[in-house]
Amino acid sequence: MKTKTVKKNKVNVITLGCSKNLFDSEVLMGQLKANNYDVVHDSDSMESKTVIINTCGFIENAKQESIDTILSAVEAKEQGLIEKVYVTGCLSERYKEDLEKEIPDVDQYFGTRNLGQLLKTLKADYKHELVGERLLTTPSHYAYFKIAEGCDRPCSFCAIPLMRGKHKSTPIDDLVTNAKSLAANGTRELLLIAQDLTYYGLDIYKERKLADLLRSLSDVEGIDWLRLHYAFPTGFPMDVLDVMNERDNVCNYLDMPLQHISDNILTSMRRGTTKAKTNALIDQIRNKVPDIGLRTTLIVGYPGETEKNFQELYDWVAETKFDRMGAFTYSHEDNTHAFKLEDDVPEDVKKERVEALMELQSGISMSANEAKVGKDFKVLFDRIEGDYLIGRTEYDSPEVDNEVLVKKADGYTRIGDFANVKITAADAFDLYGNLVK
Repeated sequence: MKTKTVKKNKVNVITLGCSKNLFDSEVLMGQLKANNYDVVHDSDSMESKTVIINTCGFIENAKQESIDTILSAVEAKEQGLIEKVYVTGCLSERYKEDLEKEIPDVDQYFGTRNLGQLLKTLKADYKHELVGERLLTTPSHYAYFKIAEGCDRPCSFCAIPLMRGKHKSTPIDDLVTNAKSLAANGTRELLLIAQDLTYYGLDIYKERKLADLLRSLSDVEGIDWLRLHYAFPTGFPMDVLDVMNERDNVCNYLDMPLQHISDNILTSMRRGTTKAKTNALIDQIRNKVPDIGLRTTLIVGYPGETEKNFQELYDWVAETKFDRMGAFTYSHEDNTHAFKLEDDVPEDVKKERVEALMELQSGISMSANEAKVGKDFKVLFDRIEGDYLIGRTEYDSPEVDNEVLVKKADGYTRIGDFANVKITAADAFDLYGNLVK
């Protein structure tokens, strides 16, 4: 029995997981809006007739969050608060048959490559003329910009190829058209994402074309910042750094997940590199772009990681001093190459190692931020929170990196605009400053 009236044409899209999932949800929402659906994102309201959950299936915590969200939606359906529940995304791609058995009250499950089928189920037409257009969930002045789908890398711990398939680059001309469309609607920063940016072009152009893509995108009028996420260290195209030096609107920022540094762990992870090669690459990058902000991600607790391995990783982080860093505990994922190994590092030890690394990084970040006090930086302002205008420098990406806080009482600039800020104070993960008049 229904307990309230829902809006028949309203769809609530719930996104879990990474920025690549968010991009997919935005494409879906753009298609639904073009079909005259009233679309909302991550809404707590129960006014929608239909809920679509875009799931993550990457690691155990993400999978559990996705399952909990599905169960919550099914319960709302049973209570008559919503009418339809559809599930899409990585978890659904990877475990569709299991989900259909375990949670049969979901109306239909779709994989990562079933957008057309999902739209057809909703009696919506796929609008080919909208290719590349999305309904942004981010503030309009920045947008995640997916340049490729899938991954060809053989990393032992990663299930992405199982869920996303082989690497497939989007042609440069299409991406430029998409960038122009975003710029025309006020987007000023593009955050380039893919499972592996550095592989871009090999499949369709037979050579790495990330540098050429960057040059083409940097020519798009209105795009003030281009930012690179998720570069793989093996086969890194060094000409990308030339473009950073050539073009003012290509941020001196590189997100390169390195995962570990002990040779035996890197070999077991099937990363195709060594400690010596990794250190040489970091040196090359920093020598070529001395002002670069280098971000990495590390995994601790991988099968066979000894105290000696972890200490080597810890000492390396202390020595290398990444500008930004994230660390995560290893998740033992079925059907991956590493699943054959014994998950022999206890969970409490994994957590202790993550905490130790992040505490170390906090001190590194604090020292780096203190060195910025008294200097001026170009800042893009994202939002207002309480008494502060909050923005970022070119060395910081949304959600994951440092922020710059300016008191509203000390001056004002519009959200989505750039302004020069003199840094007056710092803590481990934030900078404070005043607008330069």
